[in-house]
Amino acid sequence: MRNDDVARVLEDIGAALELKAESSFKVRAYQEAARQIGYMSHDVAELHRKGQLDDIPGVGPSISKKIAEYLDTGKIAYLETLIGEIPRGVFDFLKVPGIGPRTAHELFTELHVTTLPELAEAARQHRIREMPGLGEKTEENILRELGRLKERGTRLPLGVAWALADEIVAALREHPAVIAAEPAGSIRRRRETVGDIDLLVASKDPAAVERAIKALDRFKEIIAAGDTKISFLTRDAFQIDVRVVEPAAWGAALQHFTGSKAHNIKLRTRALERGLRINEYGLFRLADDKRIAGAHEAEIYSALGLDWMPPELREDTGEIEAAEAGTLPQLVALEDVRGDFHSHTTYSDGRATLDQMARAAMARGYEYLVVTDHSHGLAVAQGLTVEKARRQREEIDELNRALYPFHLLAGVELEIRADGALDFPDEVLRLFDVVSASLHTNTRKGSERNTQRILNALHNRQVHILNHPSGRIVPTRDAYAFDFDEIVEAARVGRKALEINGSERMDLDAAAARIAGQQGVTLSLGSDAHSVKGLDGMRMAVAIARRAWLEPRDVLNTRRLKALMKRLERAEARV
Repeated sequence: MRNDDVARVLEDIGAALELKAESSFKVRAYQEAARQIGYMSHDVAELHRKGQLDDIPGVGPSISKKIAEYLDTGKIAYLETLIGEIPRGVFDFLKVPGIGPRTAHELFTELHVTTLPELAEAARQHRIREMPGLGEKTEENILRELGRLKERGTRLPLGVAWALADEIVAALREHPAVIAAEPAGSIRRRRETVGDIDLLVASKDPAAVERAIKALDRFKEIIAAGDTKISFLTRDAFQIDVRVVEPAAWGAALQHFTGSKAHNIKLRTRALERGLRINEYGLFRLADDKRIAGAHEAEIYSALGLDWMPPELREDTGEIEAAEAGTLPQLVALEDVRGDFHSHTTYSDGRATLDQMARAAMARGYEYLVVTDHSHGLAVAQGLTVEKARRQREEIDELNRALYPFHLLAGVELEIRADGALDFPDEVLRLFDVVSASLHTNTRKGSERNTQRILNALHNRQVHILNHPSGRIVPTRDAYAFDFDEIVEAARVGRKALEINGSERMDLDAAAARIAGQQGVTLSLGSDAHSVKGLDGMRMAVAIARRAWLEPRDVLNTRRLKALMKRLERAEARV
């Protein structure tokens, strides 16, 4: 997380320089340093202690001094000066899709608006459309996106909340007074965004738990503390709520505070029908108020005549009925995944070499990694030309000989152009083991056009996978319009896979992935890694797959290499 903190503050400097219309070279220097540190697997603080900040690619003496200043003091004077020249609220303009630094600067200087509410009011008063180069459509887009931004509120993406919760839980478990500790609520159910970070601790000594919290590296201050609940702020202003329960009630509390609300209501009704009552302290007989279960979650469900069900399913979407009938799915798990289907290297916009990505995949226990660098049509990614693809294939073949039995698969993230054509003709696509197609640009022309572009890709004999099908990014960008049912049917008939993308996209979402799985469509899981660290996104993809009720047989990545290659050949042959 320290790497992310440093990357974020460097990005803020880059954004401030853009807002001040400083030289693009200077802006890019901070952006590149932020990218390198964000993708880096080494701890930037450890490099600072060793005096090795200058060894980070893209970090020169000037930037390394600022990083050292931030790590030593928690702030950078240069950034404070920049913020003093530009109201802090103007930085928030950059959170609005469609507003870049240049537009933000113009809105600030021309309209003298400095906050998001002032920007919304300027749009409602039709002042934005009067600015040169903006117009009515831009004004409408800004107002719409401001509304969406407000709806999203302060909810955190799962990836941020999950990582933070894991870090704190791991530290608390080290304390001798803590018998057990787990994230609860939306994090444990793996919802795509999280409102509150709720942690549960089993202990006989709540005062010792509070002392353990105060000793955390991330601790800033206690907000509220009672006998069973401690709320505190981290140094980066996240609120964490910790509930402390007696060990005898651990299972009941874990079940109760995991939720969901709809799931728990149904359980309470079921308990009453059996002469029982259930709460966070246990399962009790109404007749004599005797606790008959509570120490373990499984015994709570068993006493209610139900199989224990994974937290990801607890949304009252049929899981209780399935648990009663003994038909719960055997959900896919991270251990079932034999390889990653979406990764990038320095051959396009990745930050690690083929060799580095291969060895990182091996360290995760994978049998294979599909390298899917962008094709050249996505200009910003500086992707594969035919020449680069041939050169990459040669390097992949060399690595496969050296790293056997691990296997790199030569893939491509193929751009679907505005007219529906694909970046490479079929004879070039045959160079790749795996062809995945993506829609990145020109998606605002309506559902019919987007759908037809996707169908053009799915109908191509060489294409195996449709990447991030809806185009959304959580929580900053909504899905584009397209006919999902038509895409699912085309994927089913053509035996093509639809991706669950484990990056910040989280696309497909669980509801859509469940529908696709029920229709017999195979799902592929991809981290969309642009670095070694990015491969960790696989756990996000698995989390979505589990919320979608998917079993190992529904997922392409669970196949061993030989069976996978056979499936890919059949997918091509039967279209």
